[in-house]
Amino acid sequence: MNKIILSISLLLLSSSVFAHESCSNKTIVGQIETIHVDELNTDYEARIDTGAATTSIHATNIQIINQEDESDDMRDHLGDTVKFTTYNEDNVAKKHTGRIIKVSKIRNAQGVERRYAVRMHLRFNGEEKKVAVNLRDRSKLDYKLLIGRNWLEGDYLVDVEKNAE
Repeated sequence: MNKIILSISLLLLSSSVFAHESCSNKTIVGQIETIHVDELNTDYEARIDTGAATTSIHATNIQIINQEDESDDMRDHLGDTVKFTTYNEDNVAKKHTGRIIKVSKIRNAQGVERRYAVRMHLRFNGEEKKVAVNLRDRSKLDYKLLIGRNWLEGDYLVDVEKNAE
């Protein structure tokens, strides 16, 4: 009986040590954080969402540059250049041009939609990370930048009590 208790104790101890070691080098973020988008030289009050696979930014007037043939399949535009206008929560407008790196199929409460994604450098507390960012009209949403798991992965942990409103 003592051997079983000792074995369980060692297992629990080793698990907690592993969890501590794998978490110790990660930065803690709250539900809402200020994120700087380098390409736009603009700060966004961003919602951190562990349920979202990919980060999304508010984008309007999305246009493919120098597009000669119209295609209904968004995947035909992979590698093309896209330009769009974005606004942060303070209604500061910025225009950006980037290369389409992927087309995501997103399932949400409104159904299924496809979105273009470009690479952007997002900065938090002086640390910069380059990730794919979906382009979506977020004008009716409170947060114009939604941070997904692709930004969090490997570097950040979410503490829902940090800066809770």
